[in-house]
Amino acid sequence: MAGKCMKIVILAGYAPFLVNFRGDLIKDMIRLGHDVVAVAPESGYEADLANIGARYVQVSFNRTGANPIRDISLMLAFMKVLKQEKADLVFSYNIKPVIYGAVAARLSGIKRNYSLVCGLGSVFISFGPKALAIKFISAMLYKTALACSSKVFFQNPNDLDEFVNCRIIHRDKCVLVNGSGVNLQRFKPVALPGKPVFLMISRLIKDKGVVEYLDAARLVKSRYPDARFLLVGPYDKNPSALQPEELRPYIDDKSVEYLGAASDVRSFIEQSAVYVLPSYREGTPRTVLEAMAMGRPIITTDAPGCKETVIDNDNGFLVPAKS
Repeated sequence: MAGKCMKIVILAGYAPFLVNFRGDLIKDMIRLGHDVVAVAPESGYEADLANIGARYVQVSFNRTGANPIRDISLMLAFMKVLKQEKADLVFSYNIKPVIYGAVAARLSGIKRNYSLVCGLGSVFISFGPKALAIKFISAMLYKTALACSSKVFFQNPNDLDEFVNCRIIHRDKCVLVNGSGVNLQRFKPVALPGKPVFLMISRLIKDKGVVEYLDAARLVKSRYPDARFLLVGPYDKNPSALQPEELRPYIDDKSVEYLGAASDVRSFIEQSAVYVLPSYREGTPRTVLEAMAMGRPIITTDAPGCKETVIDNDNGFLVPAKS
């Protein structure tokens, strides 16, 4: 992208992560002379993007819904934005922006069209007749969308291999990257605290292993009362989202300390001695990279995306998913 200056449109599924997860990428694009427009469903992020030199356009959609009429409307809305912005290049990530954004870019005549598969999500780890039907439909949608993409980036080899083996995409179109990266000027090693403090940062959805973390916290606290278990992250609309009433008993009996959502997690990592992510599957977990950058050992699962971050018994421990 160091040649001709372009209008780049980024299609995302969750605006709060645009600056935190893609901020440095956007800044580099702007530094190279490109004009960047970010698109996501939430309102009120114009100032956040303006602060890093980009513009923000809201296109409302349900990240977890499965209404085909609304999804077709989403594709048309993406096409409208791409044509209005006269986009030269489209970069999409998260499920719906990839599926409907890639097709919208092709139909809009945009040749530079790149997709990032950040992780396969609950669709690809669920079982049962309904889950298998949704997985089949999702695979067909992905196959159509990724056929429209110039290149497709994956964050771990398991996801890449699954898409290739399921004939969703040809291997020669795939690029493997090691996650979204971490700014080492912001996330620097700091001294460990003198007490056993465990930390999990995640959207509060069951597929992230939040329930396992809560149960483990309760068990350990019963044996080692001085141990602390911190939980940071927002509630979510995902089908496997944890409800406040499900978390409340663990807060009431002091098994965990729920600290809410945070845009800057560095102070929480600094308080911790060990970072924990019991997720069932990830792309490459950004929070684990951030915790390692600050010198924290890791407990995570032997699951795709997570297992790539840890050398077992060296910089942390790998445990079975759902354990």
